[in-house]
Amino acid sequence: MLLLQKRVFTIRSIIAAVAVLSLFSLASCSKQNGLPNTKVTPTPTDTTKPVKPVYALVWSDEFDGTTVDTSKWSYDLGNLNVNNEKEFYQTQNATVSNGNLVITAKKETVGGKPYTSARLKTLGKFTQTYGRIEASIKLPMGMGMWPAFWMLGANINTVSWPQCGELDIMEHINNTNTIYGTMHWNVNGHVQYGSTTTTTPGDYHLYAIEWDANEIRWYVDGTLYQTGNIKNSINNTGAFHLPFFILLNLAVAGDFPGQVVDETLLPESMYVDYVRVYKQTN
Repeated sequence: MLLLQKRVFTIRSIIAAVAVLSLFSLASCSKQNGLPNTKVTPTPTDTTKPVKPVYALVWSDEFDGTTVDTSKWSYDLGNLNVNNEKEFYQTQNATVSNGNLVITAKKETVGGKPYTSARLKTLGKFTQTYGRIEASIKLPMGMGMWPAFWMLGANINTVSWPQCGELDIMEHINNTNTIYGTMHWNVNGHVQYGSTTTTTPGDYHLYAIEWDANEIRWYVDGTLYQTGNIKNSINNTGAFHLPFFILLNLAVAGDFPGQVVDETLLPESMYVDYVRVYKQTN
């Protein structure tokens, strides 16, 4: 997010020289930027049975200490002026306790905004191209809450968004049971492809992607619910063959969840048990 955050969708058509794209609308917002979004369905992936990937751990944060590990994470601070969100990000809203990273949204006015929260990122400290990226997370369930576990292209400060690409491993809004997984990129403007699944977000669940040179697969608790094709950079998906960094944040209100915030439930928190990154070894 930087200028980044989430998405409001409209329908428009794109013709790609390499494929015929199917367009559809889905209620999800880009964290990176509040621009209109076009939905793109990548060409189906090869149906040949793939080799089961074998993974080795390369980076993790188990949140076993007492404070945020700043050798692994930095912060986005202030109000980022995206998506009509109402939070002011500050470091003190991210704490570590009982083996969890706790990101808390509070009702307090700072910097002209009525709520505070936190947003963490690994930019400048860790990036990854391909592999398995996962986190065990328990989500808040109040109106106006917008937690996310996501990634951005590490070249964002050079090429901007959406050229850098965005991978939303998990987004959730309000008090629904719906989980959103979405990829964003550039094809003569912002396009996106995504899907949803349902779970019990107020409990801990494992949210993950598995990402290789051919495709990106989204999982909740090991169950696959969508696949995006990036083979040979089809449909201008070359951004997804470059390094990405990780973000965790809890936004308050905005274009995606709406502007209604249930203040009777505040403060509300998202709890992150761990974040782990693996590389494929076979």
